[in-house]
Amino acid sequence: MFTFAEAASLPAARVGLETHLLAACAAELPRAFVLEAAFEEGFYRRANLPEQLGKLFVPINPRRIDEDLLEDLCAKATGLVRTSALMDDSVQLLLRAVHNAGLSSGEFHLRRPAERRSEGGVARPPGNEVLFALKRLWASDWTFEAVLARLDTQGSIALEARSVLIFAGPPGQPDPALAERLGAFEAWRNPLGLVGLA
Repeated sequence: MFTFAEAASLPAARVGLETHLLAACAAELPRAFVLEAAFEEGFYRRANLPEQLGKLFVPINPRRIDEDLLEDLCAKATGLVRTSALMDDSVQLLLRAVHNAGLSSGEFHLRRPAERRSEGGVARPPGNEVLFALKRLWASDWTFEAVLARLDTQGSIALEARSVLIFAGPPGQPDPALAERLGAFEAWRNPLGLVGLA
């Protein structure tokens, strides 16, 4: 778990390219921190979710998808992710980061880098609501629409762990001026447009 300044020194694969861009204007951001992709990966591995989800989706043929069956399996998958427990040490790390970032009370939201869909709520100490919103965000990767999109584009249900941005306050509206500045910064930093190499 990192501040934007700390995350800027890490590979984009760990924290997301948008995180690197946002770090350039961190002073304009609300209270926030970055949850690296490894946190989600640890959750999946410790809960044995890759094996359980793999077995669950065995009946699905990516070349000929039975959408009724897929919808039923996705409902089971989202339930499985939401009810699988994080290990106590991971919970304590997350709650400590929430406290240190000043997000253990008040409105908050979280989302993936470069995605608009968010989860949020109102936190009360010690900040368990942030944990619940994070689990809802992870579970959303197993909705019918999300899994069907992966099957259509990748031919697989496979999913890579990704980082999460956690902010104070409600979800914001897209800011065209800030987006333009970040785009200009990225073009300066990476003139060939080689995304993710920095």
